[in-house]
Parts: sequence; structure tokens; C-alpha cells
Amino acid sequence: MGYGREVFEFIQIMNSEKPIYNIKGFLDDREHALDGFSGFPNILTSVENYEPKPGDLFVCAVGEPKARMKYINLIKKRNGNFLSLIHPESRVSKNADLGEGVIISGISIISNNVRIGDFSIVHPFCNIGHDASVGYNSSIGSHCFMGGGSSVGSTTIVHPHATILPHISVGDNAIVGAGSVVIRQVKNNSTVFGVPAKKVDY
Repeated sequence: MGYGREVFEFIQIMNSEKPIYNIKGFLDDREHALDGFSGFPNILTSVENYEPKPGDLFVCAVGEPKARMKYINLIKKRNGNFLSLIHPESRVSKNADLGEGVIISGISIISNNVRIGDFSIVHPFCNIGHDASVGYNSSIGSHCFMGGGSSVGSTTIVHPHATILPHISVGDNAIVGAGSVVIRQVKNNSTVFGVPAKKVDY
């Protein structure tokens, strides 16, 4: 629910300039997840128990990719549709291609001809260079840099402050550790860490 609160607040920033979204509430199986927090809408029910209504749009504010897909699939099976969000303080090129359910958090730069796959999340203060790509359902942590022509696969996590050099690819289901500098290709299902990044057991 921590990331959900962050996303709620940036939707409120968007609505303060011009009312766009009417937020009905959160879906969570922990009915007391918001106890002690003020200014947030109610928890309606769990994702498992919610039946989408006409006009509903969903945002999946779950940081970990595999957990995120569990809930996305539950909603998708009931014909629910997901909204993509771009924080008003981020700059996204008109030539960028963003999939369904993408979240671009604040103060990030998404350059021209970048492709970001469905349900991927770009956290605050990221810079993704021209012609780079992020696959399906991946997470790019805060303060990350992806050089021009670089790529991140699907269901991959790039932890905060990591750098991926231009034209370097990171595979599917991979993990890039915080603060790492990736100078060589990273294979599918690998975890790398360090400067320069090297494969580690995780």
C-alpha cells in the first residue's frame, strides 16, 4: 500500500490542475492497510472480490513485477482496463511509445522513440535515452539511467541508481542491483551487481 499511496498523491496533483479522475478507492485484501493514514480513499474490497463496473479504469500500484501481474491478471480476466499515468513533472517525448498500464513517476525524462511495455513502472528521477526500450511488466528504480539504444527485458527489476550504458541489453526476469553500472549484456534470469556489474547468486 506504500506505493499505492504515492501514486494516489500524484493523481491528486494531476487533478489539482484540471479534474480528470474520480478515484473510487483502493483494492486490497488487507482491510486495515490504511489505518493511521489520513487523506486517502477507502479500501473497497480485495482485488479477488471486486467486479469491474462500466467506466472503471484501474492502476496497479504494486512495485514487485511478479506480484503486480497476479493482480493485473485477476482484473484482466474480468475485462477490466488499465490506465497509464505520466506525472506532470516528467517529460515524455511525443515519439515515445507507452503501453497499457504504464506508470511514469515524477521528474523523469523519457526521450524520443523510447518504448515502454505494458504495466512497466518508471520510478522518480529516471533518464531513459533515445531509442531505449523497457519490456513488459518491468520496474526501473529511482535515479536510474538507461543510455541510448539500451534495453531492459520483461519482468525485470532495475534497482535505484543503476546505470545501463548505451546499446547494452538486460534480459528477461533479470535483476540489476542498486548502484550498479552495466557495461556488458545481462542474460535472462540473471542477477548482476557492482561497478562494473557482475553476475551474483541471489
